[in-house]
Amino acid sequence: MSKLPATVTVRVPGSTSNCGAGFDTLGLALQIHNRVTLTRTDDVTPQPVSPADGRAQAMVEATTGAFFAAARKAPFGFSYQIRGEVPAARGLGSSVTVIGGVLGGLNALSGANLSKHQLVAIATALEGHPDNAAAGILGGFCVARCDAATNAYVDTVRIELPATLAFVAASPEVEMLTKESRGVLPTTLPYFDAVKSINSSSYLVAAMISGDYERLRGAVADFMHEPYRLPKIPGGRPAIEAGVAAGAYTGWLSGSGSTVLCVAPQTEAEAVAVAMQAAFTAAGLRSTARVLVADNAGLVVE
Repeated sequence: MSKLPATVTVRVPGSTSNCGAGFDTLGLALQIHNRVTLTRTDDVTPQPVSPADGRAQAMVEATTGAFFAAARKAPFGFSYQIRGEVPAARGLGSSVTVIGGVLGGLNALSGANLSKHQLVAIATALEGHPDNAAAGILGGFCVARCDAATNAYVDTVRIELPATLAFVAASPEVEMLTKESRGVLPTTLPYFDAVKSINSSSYLVAAMISGDYERLRGAVADFMHEPYRLPKIPGGRPAIEAGVAAGAYTGWLSGSGSTVLCVAPQTEAEAVAVAMQAAFTAAGLRSTARVLVADNAGLVVE
């Protein structure tokens, strides 16, 4: 039996979720990463290597408790460090990079050998929805399923995407906490708004699977969450429209925002990025534009 490591670093990709009308279901891992390093210690509770904000500490502690309960391993203390490129509270799956990093690290340090799907199940229970959890841990374009009665994670169908397909993420300097953003959503929807959203989400999944990305043009029409969230982001809808006008296939609000994202051929990606940033500038907001491709690997123990 090999000796268990005393320290481990886990790389987890950021992600975009919902992908239009695929609310709490669709997720797509992107090549922008955070790394979480865990080192066993004698401390009872997880301790940050450098000062961490309260949200991160609470997330690490909740993830730690959930892991040890699921893995049925004796708890142990550790220090942790979170580094990387995924901005917090911008709709790019930063919470899952932390949750996934801690889960992957504890899995390696404890020798529990839980599968990636088991880790997704734990992350889903913590997040309350599987879209970012599946994408961040499994990688690729993910369609995740939960039990209709219990909301417990069941499974994910995932496909890998080529580097020729660009995802242009424009992030204004505005934080959007998921919990607060979910608070603006209605408790009920008009029947035909739901029908139109189902139609859009189903077609987008079929286009992704087919590999005929030209079919993505005009494919996203969401009535589930974007009509309620996008107005809270100045320049958000104009940025998507500007990206499409500059050559993108389609675009959507990434997660709960504030990032908006356009899908484009690589040949058009830079022009799309410039156009999206210009729309935010016109709305009086500074922004960062990133030209990304899909991350098909997901969580990696380095």
